[in-house]
Amino acid sequence: MAQSHSSSSPSSIFVIIAIATCSVFLAVPSRALEAGSRAEKGSCDLYAGSWVDDESYPLYDSGECPFIRKEFDCQKYGRSDHFYLGYRWQPTGCDLPRFDGKDFLERLRGKKIMFVGDSLSLNIFDSLACLLHAAVPNATITQKTQRDFTMYAFEEYEVVVALHHSLFLVDVDVEPEGRVLKLNSIKSGEIWREMDVLVFNTWQWWNRRGDKQPWDYVQDGVTVLKDMDRMDAFHTALLTWANWVDTQADTEKTRVFFQGVSPSHYKGEEWHEPGVTNCSKETRPINGTTYPGGLPTASLVINDVLSGMIKPVTLLDITNLSQLRKDGHPGMHNGLDHMDCTHWCLAGVPDTWNELLYAELQS
Repeated sequence: MAQSHSSSSPSSIFVIIAIATCSVFLAVPSRALEAGSRAEKGSCDLYAGSWVDDESYPLYDSGECPFIRKEFDCQKYGRSDHFYLGYRWQPTGCDLPRFDGKDFLERLRGKKIMFVGDSLSLNIFDSLACLLHAAVPNATITQKTQRDFTMYAFEEYEVVVALHHSLFLVDVDVEPEGRVLKLNSIKSGEIWREMDVLVFNTWQWWNRRGDKQPWDYVQDGVTVLKDMDRMDAFHTALLTWANWVDTQADTEKTRVFFQGVSPSHYKGEEWHEPGVTNCSKETRPINGTTYPGGLPTASLVINDVLSGMIKPVTLLDITNLSQLRKDGHPGMHNGLDHMDCTHWCLAGVPDTWNELLYAELQS
């Protein structure tokens, strides 16, 4: 595997390697999401189902993948149980297509896919890199990293897999008074428009406070506030993103996805274990098809915003199926020496997110 690094500007990072871009994507873009609906394959809801044992999983050996950050490399950092690796998502009325890395690359030949969002986007990005590396271990893969952008180019296929680290999708600008979260501003759209597949995500950082809050003020329209209701701020920012898609994205060329809320597991009462305050001793999924604690409010906000959009956007509705996987987090096995019940081990749950993305791209 060939790797290199570049210091080129963010606006030019994705043209370092010549990529032939077609004007028509794999299939006609999916319909705009209707209120409360879920993306479906045929008549089967891919997102309704349960986790089943499958000895053919995981889809790759984490020890063989050079792309896993230490945050997600649970086996390397001492996780001794392997139960969490051997589960497959089984929709109730059909089968989820098994990820085929070579077919994925052929479908995207000459195209660029970008994940845009917080560290949960990084989680699915690293997962996809591992899935593809496992399928074509001898491929020439060129790596470019610049500020908030990372790119892997699979040169034989002329495929770019990219990540734009963007906590809120909307802008955080440094101004004389401090860092300002601007709920009505998006400046990164020019780069997003170059992509053939976009997978957006945001939620994890919207309730951060104190030292973990990466902004000092929030601006809504012309009003600058020290703080405001965080769910209202999240909703306003999503409306700004939705307006960008509706007015700027060329969905005749680009498939647009929104990655649903990825859950954390710190409250045992949500899965009928009162007194449990983290995922450290969880080694098995929740049985059944529904998470006892119910869906997070942020999921309802996302559905509401997507239902009002003009352009077609597909929801990767990962929330409920991921809620069932209280066993899938790193815990203390993450190379960072702190409890993590928010992100996911690799190999693991994000590989299923990519299987769902793969299925949607075939629709």
